[in-house]
Amino acid sequence: MYKRILVPLDGSTRAEKIMPHVESLASQSKSTVILLEVIEPAAAGFTPSVSMMVTPPPQELELYWKSLKAAEEGAAEYLEGKAKELEKKGIATEHVVQRGDPVNTVVNVAREKNADLIAMTSHGRTGLQRVFYGSVTSGVLHKIDRPLLLIRAEG
Repeated sequence: MYKRILVPLDGSTRAEKIMPHVESLASQSKSTVILLEVIEPAAAGFTPSVSMMVTPPPQELELYWKSLKAAEEGAAEYLEGKAKELEKKGIATEHVVQRGDPVNTVVNVAREKNADLIAMTSHGRTGLQRVFYGSVTSGVLHKIDRPLLLIRAEG
């Protein structure tokens, strides 16, 4: 039924709770699983100084680019490990690391990779928590033009 399943991950055990569901679907449908991690440039493990916000000193800019590159390399290594786990179970994989806003990046990668299903977890936040923290899941749900499998991750 589904030939290409996009699975956004962020390195957390919460996000990985979708994996047993994806493994089952992919095994039954002989699907390719596309693992995605989005690196938000503003959240790449670097806190700029006030001076950087006005005119970035070269050394701070260099630190920023190094932290962004390190985040991307870490994400690639993480996804490669997850891909190997799936491949050991006979599931074909691809993996993608991209910079950007998580919602738009998930939607764009789904289109670029021709995914016919997106499978992801949700925190299950409601009310003020959702307002303050936002929701990648909610954003994807409202922007995507294909099926979305959501699993609520407790805890």
